[in-house]
Amino acid sequence: MTSLARFDISEDEITEVVQAFYRKVRRDPTLGPVFAAHVAPHDWPDHEAKIVRFWRNAILLDHSYSGNPMRTHMKAGNVKAAHFETWLALFDETVHAELRPEIATAFSDLAHRIGRGLRFGIEDRDAPADGIPRF
Repeated sequence: MTSLARFDISEDEITEVVQAFYRKVRRDPTLGPVFAAHVAPHDWPDHEAKIVRFWRNAILLDHSYSGNPMRTHMKAGNVKAAHFETWLALFDETVHAELRPEIATAFSDLAHRIGRGLRFGIEDRDAPADGIPRF
């Protein structure tokens, strides 16, 4: 772990979590079809590698990721606010199965903060134009 990392996790552990998580996502009746609309079967290794870079950047602060997750989720069109409950439940299940308890909790907490922000963005996107803005 670098001295700047948010918590003590290795790159290999991040990779293992991402791969285990997406195995569950692909089988999930709610999230599987959402992802299948955007990630072809032969593209999963590239997608997982990108998400590993995202988490390495978010946790290890290694600047290996380039992208805008909010924009990606907003543009997808089929991502709904309700999907984040399932996403986070699968993620929590995965980190707690793959990691030491204290690391799983730290990873889960970070995922929930990020998921909350993404969910709020989707909720605002889907809100009626004449509705009350969310802050």
